[in-house]
Amino acid sequence: MEKLLKDLLVSDGISGYEENIAKIINNSLSKVCDNVENDNFGNVIGQLGKGKKKIMLAAHMDEVGMVVKHINENGYIYFIKIGGINDSILPGKTVEIINKRGKHIKGIIGNIPPHLMTMEQAKQPVKYTNMFIDIGLSSKDKVLKILDIGDQIIFEPNAGILNGDFYYGKAADNRISCYAMIKTMEILSKTKNLDVKVYACATAQEEVGLKGGKTSAFKINPDFAIIIDTTISGDTPEIEEKVSSLKLGNGVAITMIEASGRGTIVSQKVRKLIFETADENKIPYQIDVIDGGMTDGASIYTNKEGILTGILSIPTRYIHAPTSVFNIKDINSTVNLAVKTIEKVAKKL
Repeated sequence: MEKLLKDLLVSDGISGYEENIAKIINNSLSKVCDNVENDNFGNVIGQLGKGKKKIMLAAHMDEVGMVVKHINENGYIYFIKIGGINDSILPGKTVEIINKRGKHIKGIIGNIPPHLMTMEQAKQPVKYTNMFIDIGLSSKDKVLKILDIGDQIIFEPNAGILNGDFYYGKAADNRISCYAMIKTMEILSKTKNLDVKVYACATAQEEVGLKGGKTSAFKINPDFAIIIDTTISGDTPEIEEKVSSLKLGNGVAITMIEASGRGTIVSQKVRKLIFETADENKIPYQIDVIDGGMTDGASIYTNKEGILTGILSIPTRYIHAPTSVFNIKDINSTVNLAVKTIEKVAKKL
């Protein structure tokens, strides 16, 4: 696994706490962009090329996680969730609490064991509000010496190669897209006669309301935008093909509609352009129509008088869980399609 990809996956940065992941992305974009800035909202924006027209390439950098809410007298830590996490995956998981000094403190999420539950309790799903984090300290005073209310909590960092082209890692949503965005800019930096400005935007706080996409799009006001994000792969047990037919290794997913239309509805003009680009360059792709969930595209394409926006998604298993699985070939096809689409759009603008 390339070091950059691993660094992106294991870095911390839940919504609103993106400083450390932003540093990695800023450093990477600085090597290939003409200039890079961190704006007031926390987005990282790298700009490449010259010309009057502007193309925006966006990938959100925040991950789902938790924040310390309360510490009881016996040193157990209660938390709130940041972003969409299913409560059922939490019990027994290893987490890291990151204090103000940047120290990572390991903890285990606990709850009442099934042996001690009443019949009524056993029938009900355990809610996160009834869970706690055990860091091995026996009093509130001891805990407060090393962490504070409001400290971020991430799933235990992990990343690696599962088998062949199948990789795994924490925060694949959406760090693998940030990786694809950086790789796209690396290729474009070597492209001659690209008469357009390309803005690479690592957006903040997407998981809690598509916020960074909104503010960065307002700032840039692009003529065209491409969003890179992850999407749910359907090639696991218990998911029917009619729900998701996407498969790892079969190529980038070209998203047409999000959240049954509540999110982005990609225009026919943009769909045609992206499909033609993929076909012309023999880039493997799949088609994605999503019932639930949306990307920064939903806030970007409605900016000002409207922005022509396309969405390229990387199929991923176990999104919003402690570890996700993805295929490196799908990332490569995403990068190829992003590059070729930007080159084509640059000639048409």
